Amino acid sequence: VQLQASGGGLVQAGGSLRLSCAASGFTLAYYSIGWFRQVPGKDREGISLMSNSGGRPFYRDSVKGRFTISRDNAKNTMYLQMNSLKPEDTAVYYCAAKLGSATFLVYEYDYWGQGTQVTVSS
Repeated sequence: VQLQASGGGLVQAGGSLRLSCAASGFTLAYYSIGWFRQVPGKDREGISLMSNSGGRPFYRDSVKGRFTISRDNAKNTMYLQMNSLKPEDTAVYYCAAKLGSATFLVYEYDYWGQGTQVTVSS
C-alpha cells in the first residue's frame, strides 16, 4: 500500500508544475485526499483538500486561484496543478489519503506519499 508522488522540480516564478500521486494497494476513490507542504523548521501545512463524496475542493488562501486539486479514479491517481508559482511556494509537497471527511489535520491521514521537492526561483 503506497502513494507514489512525482512531478516536483525547479521552476521560475510565474511558472507551472503538476504534481501527481499514484495510489497502489488501495482504491483512491473511497478516500478523501489532500495535498500538504512543508519547509524546514515548520509544521506540515495542508493546502488543498478533496472529499471522497465529491463537492467543492478546498484551498488555503495562500494558493487559492493558483492551485487546482483533482483526481482520476480510473487511474487511481491524484493531482495538484500549480500555476503562477511564487518563491514562497518552495517546499516539499506531500500527497495524502484518508477515509472519511477531508481535513487539514495531518494525524488523521492514513497514507502519505514520500514527498516531492518544489523549488521556485525568483
